[in-house]
Amino acid sequence: MRSHTAVWLGVDLGEARVGLALSDPELTLAFPAGNIRVQGDYFQALDQVEDLILDKSVSRVVVGYPLLLSGQAGRSAKKAARWVRALTGRLQEAAQDSGVAPEQLPSVVLRDERLTTVSAHRQLYDARVDGRRHRPVVDQQSAVVLLQSALDNQRADKEW
Repeated sequence: MRSHTAVWLGVDLGEARVGLALSDPELTLAFPAGNIRVQGDYFQALDQVEDLILDKSVSRVVVGYPLLLSGQAGRSAKKAARWVRALTGRLQEAAQDSGVAPEQLPSVVLRDERLTTVSAHRQLYDARVDGRRHRPVVDQQSAVVLLQSALDNQRADKEW
């Protein structure tokens, strides 16, 4: 499942769309990788996300964890945690079916995503994207913000 070059995937779970972002192999930049349309249930996106992970040899999946502003895990955060468990289970099954060692599985982590949508909207406004055109791209831009933050933190940790 893993290749020699690392690529990370950012996932922003939404009720209408699941936004996706990928990193470059050097783990420097995150860029939009599209949306998956879901009708109120982002568990519908599991197949496509699993396929993307396998196709791109993703080594880490960073999933937005929508904590409440208080830092508590509300209903949405608990649902995101269930989604991560479901994805992890699917990846483990795929590894067993193909004889891949467990240590070669990508890590799937939850990352606090409070205010990523606000940042994504701000970036779209700064890029002069008309407000009416934000809705179809804000989920993938949120995934970019989430993934870029994880990449920056990982790089900062390695520099110390």
